[in-house]
Amino acid sequence: QVQLVESGGGLVQPGGSLRLSCATSGSISNFYRMAWFRQTPGKQRELVAAIFSGGSTNYADSVKGRFAISRDNAKNTVFLQMNSLAPEDTAVYYCNAISMLGRDSWGQGTQVTVSS
Repeated sequence: QVQLVESGGGLVQPGGSLRLSCATSGSISNFYRMAWFRQTPGKQRELVAAIFSGGSTNYADSVKGRFAISRDNAKNTVFLQMNSLAPEDTAVYYCNAISMLGRDSWGQGTQVTVSS
């Protein structure tokens, strides 16, 4: 029901930065949780960062201090600011939304590649 569209991925050198965007078809204030996941071949999908309706955030240990999730209610968009990127951050990043009623929605993903 809810459409999520990620953008902002690309090729970045180690130490660089990217900002991912997740545009939603509805008001993000109606979601219990917005989150970013990432997945690489041979590994389980990993929760990278999440922001809850009350404003609290949650980060994977591997990205704490480097990544920041934020939202712009007026634009119905969630962002993931990624700094100090390392090759280990290379993955397809997916936007995820859980509605107040428990509906789970996913975007198609955006590729992030960190390489010299």
